[in-house]
Amino acid sequence: MNPNIERGSTFKFRQGFPEVRISAIGFLDEGDDPGIDVTADIVYGSLIYKENQDSLQARFTIEIQVLPKDNTSGSPTTHQETITITRSNSNIVNSQDLYSYDKRIPVDPGTYDINVTVIDRNSGKQLTRQTQTFIPDPGNSVQNLTNIQLLGKKAAGDWAPITTYDVQRDVDSLMFRLQVTNNTSEEPLAINARLMRFESDTTIARPMYFNGYSPSSIQYKGIDYDEEEVLQSTRRILTQPGSVLIEYKFGSQPRGNYRFDVQNDEDEENRLFKARDFGVKSKNYPSIKSARELASPLYYLMSKKEYEELMAIQDKDSLKQAVDRFWLKNLNNKNRARQVIQMYYQRVEEANKQFSNFKEGWKTDLGMIYILFGPPWYVDQSLNRMRWSYSYNRDDPEYNYLFETPKLQSEFYPYQNYLLQRNQYYFNVEYQQTQLWLTGQILRRSL
Repeated sequence: MNPNIERGSTFKFRQGFPEVRISAIGFLDEGDDPGIDVTADIVYGSLIYKENQDSLQARFTIEIQVLPKDNTSGSPTTHQETITITRSNSNIVNSQDLYSYDKRIPVDPGTYDINVTVIDRNSGKQLTRQTQTFIPDPGNSVQNLTNIQLLGKKAAGDWAPITTYDVQRDVDSLMFRLQVTNNTSEEPLAINARLMRFESDTTIARPMYFNGYSPSSIQYKGIDYDEEEVLQSTRRILTQPGSVLIEYKFGSQPRGNYRFDVQNDEDEENRLFKARDFGVKSKNYPSIKSARELASPLYYLMSKKEYEELMAIQDKDSLKQAVDRFWLKNLNNKNRARQVIQMYYQRVEEANKQFSNFKEGWKTDLGMIYILFGPPWYVDQSLNRMRWSYSYNRDDPEYNYLFETPKLQSEFYPYQNYLLQRNQYYFNVEYQQTQLWLTGQILRRSL
């Protein structure tokens, strides 16, 4: 990936393992001492809890390894700490809220790999996330830029680092923070900053039996970095010598995919450039909590007319009641409805965590198949193709689904955009599968 463009963590969901998202940005403190600010967000509900008297208790160890990437950097550094979480409310076991761990680690200037490992002491399972950062040397005379840190603030809250590419819609304000090093008053640095929005696909996956996407469509491209809209631009002339911390603040942005970048006025050979990409998703993403978040994924179970009528409801209480009526009308049993609802929205959240790219994971082709059919029995993957099998017969056309990606993942296209190879004979397959959901038979059989 491009080291000059920060994109944040993916969700990297694995059933039964701790869910960890990280950010690591190198800054100089007020005394020009270099260090790396590491943030690790751990999902409460991804940890295993044990009863301890009248409460539930989780224990995990977080280990941060800072590894130099070149000969000019310092020595490897390791920090380790064990944390205990105690809660009396049993809802903690399903909570998608985050425990945030922040640590500043002093290091020498240079480029570093950062590995953050979270070990669940109650289950023994662990997950490691990796990232990279760069700290300019304040001891030389070369002007430079640190990587860009993205922070968000919700209503009545404090600024907190955003560790993922995805930004929740209820974040009220965004702040981009970076540092200019070795600035001189004799040759002040001009910094040009832009907030841009890219044309991108935010649509819900088409039914399985529809025609495929045209190569000229935005659904096929996913995101078009050649189609940018500059929302705001600023220019600053830095006359303060030494290291200068700069902060840019913006209000909340509508759903879409964005880049905030900064660069100087020099030619390409001497240009300084840093950027932070991000995508604004739904209010509680990747979780499903609000009435509209619960209503939107019903697209896969409803007729077009039903769905349009549902989404036209503006009042959130009325919308939630309509969602409840949909499930009860079809399942006709509160207990069965409760089980089916739990299964359906669990798959929606898991799809968000596994297939999120420039749009919500549940909207992708992979997300659609995952929600309707569940995890594939077998996965075969080649360079630009992937086949999901839901049958022991790998030649069964009804339960083997082929996906192709128009563009391979790279530093210039950091997404996976697998598109289902649609076919008209999937009409009956999709209809039968939706009927399993609408009758509750999905609780007894998956296909």
